[in-house]
Amino acid sequence: MIVTRKALPRRAMLRGMGASLALPLLDAMVPSMTALAATPARPVRRLGYVYMPMGAHIPQWTPAGEGALGELSPTLKSLEPLKSHVTVLTNMELRNAYPGTHATSNAAFLSAAKAKWTESTDYFLGTTADQVAAQQIGRATRLPSLELAMDLLTTVGQCDNGYACVYQNNLSWSSPTSPLPSEAHPRVAFERLFGDGGSSAERLAELRKNASLLDWVSEDIARLQRKLGPGDRSKVNEYLDTVREVERRIQKAEAETSDSKLPDLDRPVGVPAAYADHARLMFDLQVLALQGDVTRVITFQLARETSTRTYPEIGVAEPHHPLTHNRGDQEKLAKVAKINAFHVSLFAYFLGRLKATRDGEGTLLDHSVYLYGSGMGNPDVHDHVNLPILVAGGAGTGMKGGRHIRYKEPAPLANLHLTLLDKVGVRLDSFADSKGKITELGEPLSL
Repeated sequence: MIVTRKALPRRAMLRGMGASLALPLLDAMVPSMTALAATPARPVRRLGYVYMPMGAHIPQWTPAGEGALGELSPTLKSLEPLKSHVTVLTNMELRNAYPGTHATSNAAFLSAAKAKWTESTDYFLGTTADQVAAQQIGRATRLPSLELAMDLLTTVGQCDNGYACVYQNNLSWSSPTSPLPSEAHPRVAFERLFGDGGSSAERLAELRKNASLLDWVSEDIARLQRKLGPGDRSKVNEYLDTVREVERRIQKAEAETSDSKLPDLDRPVGVPAAYADHARLMFDLQVLALQGDVTRVITFQLARETSTRTYPEIGVAEPHHPLTHNRGDQEKLAKVAKINAFHVSLFAYFLGRLKATRDGEGTLLDHSVYLYGSGMGNPDVHDHVNLPILVAGGAGTGMKGGRHIRYKEPAPLANLHLTLLDKVGVRLDSFADSKGKITELGEPLSL
């Protein structure tokens, strides 16, 4: 077998002063050998988690029937175009989240572990599923994992019934005593993905002075394009257009909020004023991170537990948390369901972006699996059973979508964590209080 041309390395980057831009998967990254010349680049598998706070109005969330996923529930209606990629799992539980608090809902969601009851710094939880994945599939990427959020989390001390705020603030824990902070500022997240060298402040100053990260790497872009075939040039151009558009939206948000006299204390200065605009921007950053293989493991917190955020853009002027304690008030329940559906619609936007982004012979959605849900079921009583849970992914991970799995008896959420880890090649015998894998989601693929 004779090598006729040298392949572009999968870790190839465009570089400039203070910046490095990872590339999407290109056919030029496959060795040009007689037997491999027509073989497309082999994609990697990605794993992500999106956390929805304070449970859901379950009757509006749960689809009818079971087995094949038929008509979607009112809350999940926005996922209709992606239904073949989605599986809803009903009656999953987090036993270790009891005694039933907002802090333990957030803490147990990815760990399935019992949080130590403490207001101090001697907190103790468990390594979360995303970090178990990051320890294996994150080794080959610049960022083993990426932790994102929507709220500026600055609270300390105790936040909920004697539990330290750290349990509410952090979804990801790299060890039982090591919570990983999340980033809510799009500019800082963008910097983390594409900055290269110097302090964060120095890179930020240079970016503002030079207007665009792509200006820094323009010479490298031109050199690369001369080496690529037409198909790869098109892929690179699409990717760079997306980077520029995301950067333009970040700059626009910074310009619009720099002179604001009434900052939103839950929203970092310099992010879009509208919640949906901010969320879509954070989702688009995730698409770029996955497309460039900067990371393969991502967590995203849509809002903080006990959030008093309001959603005037969908006609909900009351704070979210108080609405969830409604004692069956139908008007308040309808508003909770409206917030739930709004959050799901933003996740549907993200899945649509993954589906539209080419990756090898398929799309990013084909080669990714995402878990969406909450660590709380009925927020009015703070229970942790019958959780609102769904997973989305593609055949490239062995996922079987378009289904509604309804358990007659509560099943550990840890079973799903164990299964999804298996989908991305992380083989474990058990995770937390798991009792086995969920075979209805499809058989695992070979490594």
